[in-house]
Amino acid sequence: MPTRILPAVGDADAVRSLTTLLSQLPDAEPVAPVVDSTQLVDTLARLAAESVDELPEVVVVHERIGPVPALELIREVALRFPAVGVILVTTDASPGLFSAAMDSGARGLLALPLSYEELASRVQTVAAWSVGVRRHLGHGADVFTGVGGTVLTVSGAKGGVGTSLVAIQLALASQASGRATALVDMDLQTGDVAAYLDVQFRRSVADLAAITDISPRVLADAVFRHDTGLALLLAPAEGERGEEVTDRAARQIVSALRSRYETVVIDCGAQLGGAGAAAVEMADTALLVTTPDVVAVRGAKRAVRMWDRLQIRKAEETTVVVNRHSRQTEIQPALIQKITGTALAGTVIPAHFKELQAAVDAGRVHELDAKGQVRQALWALAGELGLVKTPAGAQRHGRSGGLRRRRDGGG
Repeated sequence: MPTRILPAVGDADAVRSLTTLLSQLPDAEPVAPVVDSTQLVDTLARLAAESVDELPEVVVVHERIGPVPALELIREVALRFPAVGVILVTTDASPGLFSAAMDSGARGLLALPLSYEELASRVQTVAAWSVGVRRHLGHGADVFTGVGGTVLTVSGAKGGVGTSLVAIQLALASQASGRATALVDMDLQTGDVAAYLDVQFRRSVADLAAITDISPRVLADAVFRHDTGLALLLAPAEGERGEEVTDRAARQIVSALRSRYETVVIDCGAQLGGAGAAAVEMADTALLVTTPDVVAVRGAKRAVRMWDRLQIRKAEETTVVVNRHSRQTEIQPALIQKITGTALAGTVIPAHFKELQAAVDAGRVHELDAKGQVRQALWALAGELGLVKTPAGAQRHGRSGGLRRRRDGGG
């Protein structure tokens, strides 16, 4: 079977030289080149909508592609089309750029001027990797064969605002609607998802930290299958092991989950580390949970400003969720939105702790009363966020990806 290779090159001279070399490769089938980042992503999206098998095995990205920089483009392709192998062609073959390209999701790097032998070797290796990924994705009960799953992070303005409860219920609502859903506990030192769901486990997210190429089989070995159908990737039982999960490891783990599940909900807790920051940056939707009190709202404002300073996420790309809401409190959602400068979820979670106490104490929050106001509100929030089927016209918060924002003129 010939290897389909899609060149993404903006420079006319570079297009001619690259396509000439590609056409000489054995068993190669060069596809008509695309000239910019927008055309590349749109082409891949169109092919993926037909079938994953229609996607080219290899995409070759030239360093001078635009308008989106090459590394950002590679990251977008790797996240949205995880079965496509990307090769970066560049004049800078330094170790620093090689590392940055790998972090972005590239499968290889080629130095200009191109050598036929190196090009042939790299294309062959990347094509074999792509075929292997597709073969793995073609088996197993949890395979999601779309362009890429939705990643949603849930962070807390401070400890104790209900971050884990929100994350768990959103994941449960997604799973119940028929979507293959993974719930990740990225609160690496103090995560309580396992306790809330009454599970005993051996594997954790830390077991994936040192693996540079997370195959579906490796991922499946680390995931705990809950009675509700949720796939759980839990925080390590030994908090100190959380340090093993670097920002680079988190990116690889989130990318692997995105390619495997239709919905990925990540509980980031209230303490921002490198792994949590990477997850928030990669997320399609980032929630920040707060309660309507002065300390929590100050924490929310502090978190939003920190995310902006660290260029993790802008305030307007963050959605605040108000938990334990009451009409009697002085601080109402509109004021919280004004203070934080964020988007605001239209659904608020009411303050009815009595509905939660028995389930929380028993570690059975998946058994919340379906008729209770808290559970109903949380599942309504899932609908608002697009995690379950909603009526036409329902508002959906979040973002569709960095390239889309740039094409629309935002951020």
